[in-house]
Amino acid sequence: MKSSKASILTVAEKCKNILASNWEGRLSTIIANAKDSKGDIYSSKVKYMVKRGKPYFWVPENDMHNVNTILDERGSFSVASPYPGPLANFFISMKKLPARVALTGDVVPLRDDKVQIAIETLREMISSEQKAMSEFSYSVSGILSSCGPSCALRRENLQELVDRCEQYVVYKFNLSSCMFVDGNGGTHEVNLEEIEARKADILSPFSANLIDGINQSEVRRRALLLFCFVYKNANVKDAYMLSIDRKGFDVLGKVVPSPTMKDDGFGEYQWKEFRFTFKEEARCVEAFCTQLVQMEEEALKNVSSYSGLGSSS
Repeated sequence: MKSSKASILTVAEKCKNILASNWEGRLSTIIANAKDSKGDIYSSKVKYMVKRGKPYFWVPENDMHNVNTILDERGSFSVASPYPGPLANFFISMKKLPARVALTGDVVPLRDDKVQIAIETLREMISSEQKAMSEFSYSVSGILSSCGPSCALRRENLQELVDRCEQYVVYKFNLSSCMFVDGNGGTHEVNLEEIEARKADILSPFSANLIDGINQSEVRRRALLLFCFVYKNANVKDAYMLSIDRKGFDVLGKVVPSPTMKDDGFGEYQWKEFRFTFKEEARCVEAFCTQLVQMEEEALKNVSSYSGLGSSS
């Protein structure tokens, strides 16, 4: 494994990956009130796609956003890093929030001709993801097949926007600011030019399913425990895959307290985040899964050598 700044994504890259890995976010607009506008905020979840660094929203035709934006185009949009299945239960139990992107800007309705272009772009995006799925190897399909029933593919969630496009109003979001909010609540302002210039990882559209497939598999979860022990010298009782990218992945580990911690009265388990980096960047889903399996095999060999099981006479 590598260990350097070059092995960590920039904040702008993290933002682009989150936007590319999700399909739904929370849009907030100022409530239209002709008599007494107090600047009250209305929020709801909307589905979206990203084109050339800008989000495009599909807002249901009966949603209040359609009225609000007539009088005031200003809005904000928040998208969280995917947290499917067991990961969602973890965040709820710990009363924590996942890393997310917070955007502000103007919510501008598209003309009819631009709407058709947006729909075609979305249709091509869905088709591309479907084609990639059909070409995945057995090992990748095996991980994806472990996903829970609530973790639908991104393209399945977006397909509805194409099938029922007449039931939505399509908007472009002209950005004025971008903020990355990490898992601890820390905020990091991002340059908009950098957001537009960066490209999301090719594996981002499949990250939610890969994360859930790993977290739903007992074998894969045990491998995460080995990673923490072998590569980080950490004794963990439980672990979840938190996020993935082309340079590696992040794991949440439930660290077993040391004897010193117990003597000091801090004997409770503590959840800690561990970063694991690949020897080479994973430019596609296949490469990610291949390197993950290689790390699993390497970790098993190391554990065998520690215990003497791997020695030969």
